[in-house]
Amino acid sequence: MKVEIPLSFGRIRGHGIRWPLNFMYTSNIPVILVAALLANIQLWARLLQNWGYPILGTYIGNTPATGLVAWINSPDIVRKVITGSLSLPDVGQTIIYVLIMMIGALVFSWFWVQTSGMDAQSQAKQIMAAGLQIPGFRKDPRVLERVLDRYIKPLTVMGALVVGFLAAFADVSGALSRGTGILLAVMIIYKLYEEVAKQHMMDMNPLMRKFME
Repeated sequence: MKVEIPLSFGRIRGHGIRWPLNFMYTSNIPVILVAALLANIQLWARLLQNWGYPILGTYIGNTPATGLVAWINSPDIVRKVITGSLSLPDVGQTIIYVLIMMIGALVFSWFWVQTSGMDAQSQAKQIMAAGLQIPGFRKDPRVLERVLDRYIKPLTVMGALVVGFLAAFADVSGALSRGTGILLAVMIIYKLYEEVAKQHMMDMNPLMRKFME
């Protein structure tokens, strides 16, 4: 799912392209950064506990027991439901973990857009440098920026929240791999599909071409 901005070449009439803006605009970068942040908090919690200052929480073996690390750890909610050991604190921990992943993904997504040249201003400059413009609009980077900003901000927010929720859902449901790893694998496969479709679209059978589109 994506939004496509129609663009045309200013000096060549009748020729144009579409500038795609994917629903998951920042891909799975935000949840990777959130997972890295949580892993660092857990690492420092272990180190501080070993040094005798368990200010971030304590561990019993490899299981977080108290403090912040207990609340940012993903509970295996499905296993507890099956075994009948689900309790109210488990539900609260699940809700907090999902919210942490979603809000963290939103924050990192916003920073990633602003620092990696994916914001509306940077995208407008790239489009103008390529000699493109939106048909029916004045050839002005400020106009193009306003049009792009209308789509980029909502896509950044919605995409980050969805990616964060999917990663958290995979974690709390006891998936074989962490949610971040599953999303990374899916994104790699999807990028491969896009490359195959882009490079070999004209060589395909018409039915296969329609399917790939």
